[in-house]
Amino acid sequence: MTDVLIVRPYCDSDERSWVVCRVLSFLETGFFDDIRRSKERYEHEAIELVAEIDGEIVGLIDVECESEPGTICEDRPDLGGMIWHLAVHPDRQRRGVATRLLREAELLARDRGLARLEAWTRDDPVTRAWYESRGFRHVQSYLNVFIEFDEGVRDLFPVTADGLRPVRAFAHALGDPEQMRKRFRRVHENVLYELSLV
Repeated sequence: MTDVLIVRPYCDSDERSWVVCRVLSFLETGFFDDIRRSKERYEHEAIELVAEIDGEIVGLIDVECESEPGTICEDRPDLGGMIWHLAVHPDRQRRGVATRLLREAELLARDRGLARLEAWTRDDPVTRAWYESRGFRHVQSYLNVFIEFDEGVRDLFPVTADGLRPVRAFAHALGDPEQMRKRFRRVHENVLYELSLV
């Protein structure tokens, strides 16, 4: 018997399954420590879909939609939508679930007058190849640098008068990626992709 994949709108009763699916899907990626305990709520209108097989949430996509250009996505004259979350349970990956979610989100985005979708991801080769094979193009990138203070920056952050000593930091960098990787143990390229809908 073949599993039937249903793509449908997210509902509040899906929250725990949504969180579990997202956490498990991110474990083997550069976002392994981006843990959420609840589903994000959006300031603007959003396309929020889940993929379900036999009552189990196996995938999800959230796209926050602009009503005015430049309010969520890169500042351009047309409306965009930001893909904040796109995830597939590890046991269901490479079976077309993400593609089905994306295609349904594209249709709904066009119906809302969006001209493009944007998505940020890190330097995971499989994820980047997936976006590129679905027609997304690389727009820009910068580095995420996770700094442990034993990596030569402790003196920049002395102990405060009340005894507070920072032990790690998170930074964005535009410098040479290879130099950053030589200096710090955990560096990711954060990449913006864009898919034209027109």
